[in-house]
Amino acid sequence: MAGMLADLYPWVKSFHVISVIAWMAGLFYLPRLFVYHTEQVELGSKTDDMFKTMERRLLRAIMNPSMIASWGFGLLLVLTPGIVDWSTVWPWTKLAAILGMTWFHMWCAARRRAFAEGRNDRDGRHYRIMNEVPTLLLLVIVFSVIARPF
Repeated sequence: MAGMLADLYPWVKSFHVISVIAWMAGLFYLPRLFVYHTEQVELGSKTDDMFKTMERRLLRAIMNPSMIASWGFGLLLVLTPGIVDWSTVWPWTKLAAILGMTWFHMWCAARRRAFAEGRNDRDGRHYRIMNEVPTLLLLVIVFSVIARPF
């Protein structure tokens, strides 16, 4: 198994990067949709229905599959011999940020459900602030893996 993972490493890493990019795109875009949905859309209107459809499709067709793929390919990378040295700090900071990213994904899913059920209780400012969370987590992940300052 270890030899096969080593042979497939460039492919697994490529698919991991592609799936992370798709996941991040959704994590950046869905909260922005929430801002516009909150500030610009009348509850029960055709536009409200359109936003609900856009939010549902973004989450289910792009974000969920890409999160699962990111985790799957990431775990394969971790299992590849010689890739991760757990005695250093960087894999732990990356793991913490990935768990934060996964929490944020679940938070977005819960907020999407609230919109779908007509019970959103947050304002646009709240979603604008939350829209910065994936950026901060992305910075931690990229610096942890590439610069390895820890």
